[in-house]
Amino acid sequence: MKIIYIDMDDTLCDFQGAFAKALNERPEMPYPQSQYRFFANLEPIAGAIETFKDMIRSDVYDPYILSAPSLKNAFSYSEKREWVETHIGYDFCDRLIICAHKGLLRGDILVDDKSSGMGQEDFEGQIIQFGSPRFPDWEFVRDALSL
Repeated sequence: MKIIYIDMDDTLCDFQGAFAKALNERPEMPYPQSQYRFFANLEPIAGAIETFKDMIRSDVYDPYILSAPSLKNAFSYSEKREWVETHIGYDFCDRLIICAHKGLLRGDILVDDKSSGMGQEDFEGQIIQFGSPRFPDWEFVRDALSL
């Protein structure tokens, strides 16, 4: 089976949308992601949850969620775990990896909205850049993974 890592922020859940909304509501706050419950309350991106669950059921992929922590919010660690339980299920919480350097992990595929900045550039497998012109949404990612 192929080990596949899926990023959380702006790949599984809408970080930028929540960031913009929080900044609009409180423009004086330089780091909206520092608010308590920010990560726990992120909305899933269309198609993300279904795709992750289909990977779990497949006999091709061994999926994990790989997310960098927010240094601006110490609660991000527990809130990301809570998000997984709420949106994917308790049984999948053991598939959450929080790591600030994604290139340290070994695997076959990394689906991430960024290709660098948190060690993605050192990842030895294939990178699928979610939100890019080639992979603008989960339908295109699903097609590339033959799901």
